[in-house]
Amino acid sequence: MKMKAKVLSLTGDIAEELELPDVFEEVFRPDIIRKAVHAIQSHKRQPYGTNPLAGINYAAENWGPGHGYARVPRLKTGNRAAKVPQAVKGRRCHPPKPQKKWDEKINRKEMRKALRSAIAATANPEIVMARNHLFEGDLPKVIVDEFEDVSKTKDVISVLKAAGVYSDVEKAANSKRYRAGKGKMRGRRYKVRKSLLIVVGRVSPVMQAARNLPGVDVVLAKDLNVELLAPGTHAGRLTLWTKSAISVLEGWLC
Repeated sequence: MKMKAKVLSLTGDIAEELELPDVFEEVFRPDIIRKAVHAIQSHKRQPYGTNPLAGINYAAENWGPGHGYARVPRLKTGNRAAKVPQAVKGRRCHPPKPQKKWDEKINRKEMRKALRSAIAATANPEIVMARNHLFEGDLPKVIVDEFEDVSKTKDVISVLKAAGVYSDVEKAANSKRYRAGKGKMRGRRYKVRKSLLIVVGRVSPVMQAARNLPGVDVVLAKDLNVELLAPGTHAGRLTLWTKSAISVLEGWLC
């Protein structure tokens, strides 16, 4: 027997009952989800390394024996050692190299398995509560397609309150804090916890209206990935689906 979900209206009332696609009955596999998230994150990493001439761009030569000095390259304009790693401003012994491959590989079937498993986890109250999300009512949260046409942030907030998920957004807003470390100087001054994920079926006004809410992400159903559904490799993100987004899943992953 297939799982069913209650489709909520914009006022929080039950509009209808919807049969969920088979993807919501997928076995929970946290190991594959973790592997998939790490693979996605590795593709974002930018290679870095030293300048090939760093520390060795000097006119230096070895004096040879008979001078009472160690036989290391020395500047031609003085007697300071140069080029070797043990010298001041010399080259590094084993510097990072930009040729290193940071990206991790994952099989296509494994990635799809992880995506299906992460989607199914959003319908499991125990897994969602393990991420400390706050919500009222049953999971998964499905809302009518009229929600996609909401164009004002204050209207989005009223709908989220009616659906019983806005308390989690408020919790994310209260979690805002200064970042520890040098990221403060690199345009990443604040950190905010991840909150609600809104999945829509088409490009719509709600994508603009909800994007400024703290911790909230809005994504098209066809663009879903494992990292959005399982931030930090932890599955069970609180997710609000529109009815059309569910139908996209049915034709895409099932």
